[in-house]
Amino acid sequence: MPEISTARPSPIAGRWYEGDPVRLAEEIDRYLVGAKLPVLDGEVVGVIAPHAGHIYSGETAGYAFSAVKGKSLPLVAVLSPLHSYHFTSFLTTAHSAYRTPLGDIDVDEEMVGTLEGKLHAKGIELTHIAYDQEHSLEIELPFLQRALDGDFKLLPLMVRSNDPAELETLAGVLADLLAGRPCLLIASTDLSHFHSEARADQMDAEILREVEAFSPEGVLQAERSGKGSACGAGAVAAVLWVCKKLGATRVQVLHHSTSGKTTGDHDSVVGYGAAVILK
Repeated sequence: MPEISTARPSPIAGRWYEGDPVRLAEEIDRYLVGAKLPVLDGEVVGVIAPHAGHIYSGETAGYAFSAVKGKSLPLVAVLSPLHSYHFTSFLTTAHSAYRTPLGDIDVDEEMVGTLEGKLHAKGIELTHIAYDQEHSLEIELPFLQRALDGDFKLLPLMVRSNDPAELETLAGVLADLLAGRPCLLIASTDLSHFHSEARADQMDAEILREVEAFSPEGVLQAERSGKGSACGAGAVAAVLWVCKKLGATRVQVLHHSTSGKTTGDHDSVVGYGAAVILK
């Protein structure tokens, strides 16, 4: 096995998003400034953001991260899917940092270790992987680097499970660990894939209704039934459950778009949504 470098090198910078740090910062700042938020009545505990290439979903992601612009938070937990096969339900990085063109973000290794131990005590394993190609977690990091004030540590989790019992167990352990700590939770997900614009709008509305109803069970049921679709349904459900346990009381959907706006192809689109979880 090759030696694991300290920082996870980016497999997607320069392809999924701008690889030059100056241009990347300018691009993300444009997305953040361009987001025209409604009044948010409460403290932001978590956000739901898309994870396509920035040219496709950056506008919608800007709404999610604009809601936390200027905040100083020592810890951010990012829950994403893992799009490649793995036999375990929950994974994290084997690296001690994530690298983007804007710099390295340290992983909170103590928090990861504690989470691993508490999950193991409940019969759930947290698997460490190195040199993964997963885009959906990393794609959120440059937005966090530009939106938040100051450095933060990262708690990265990749979620393959859509099992409610497993997800609620994860959420309970995470909520216990995060209670009383200043932190932010991110759920990374895209919505429907490769339907017509009209069908995508219907399916995305179904998922976003369940999100705004603050119903993790509803999100998972919409995904199971096919009425809606979200590749990060498990991550979204887990974050909703964690935020509920941390005192959040409502969710506000901020923006929806599809890839058709960028590509001009409205016969086969991917849907994107942004939301905030408030207390």
